[in-house]
Amino acid sequence: MRRIDSADDIADALSELARCDARLARAIALAGPVPLRRKPPGFPALAEIILSQMVSKASANALWRKLELAAGEISPAAVLALSPDALRVAGLSGAKAATLQRVGAGVLAGDLDLDRLCDLDGQEAIQAMTAIKGVGPWTAEVYLLFCAGHPDIFPAGDVALQSAAAQVLGLDARPGAKALADLARPWSPWRGVAARLLWAYYAAVMRRDAAPLSP
Repeated sequence: MRRIDSADDIADALSELARCDARLARAIALAGPVPLRRKPPGFPALAEIILSQMVSKASANALWRKLELAAGEISPAAVLALSPDALRVAGLSGAKAATLQRVGAGVLAGDLDLDRLCDLDGQEAIQAMTAIKGVGPWTAEVYLLFCAGHPDIFPAGDVALQSAAAQVLGLDARPGAKALADLARPWSPWRGVAARLLWAYYAAVMRRDAAPLSP
């Protein structure tokens, strides 16, 4: 499996996608540069994704700053040391706070190896991550895309991807997760770059926040 680690990897994958789907070729021409958006694997990256669930990029950034101020650092031990009141004052919902602390506990116990997950088959890694209550498919998929550079993960439940796909593919309505997953299947083995392209299109053409948006 070729990881998406560089701008050259993005360019090669976009060339393949343009060859296999003329609609994506048009989107490539309109979207402009498609960012790599790689992050080091680990708890801080997964915490950032959890904080991004169902909020805008600006709101997620604000939550991160408040959590970092409260904890001193974004680490499993520091987050676990926070009381429910401190997490609530930091702006976290009860569900997000509980998920972060469950993930932190799993990392500290050695039950959740966030680096090793990046070396697993995509579906195996998703299954391991979603076994943790509060970590859904979208969270796991986004982690594998941006922390593992997985080339063929496609978060079909992402609202921004659904909206961009509707416009790029000429659909009458925004597709649901299952429908979009079916539509994206021919883009394999480069669905991870197709997702990046649709996010870039969403930002450049539809003029909205380019952060992944969970359902």
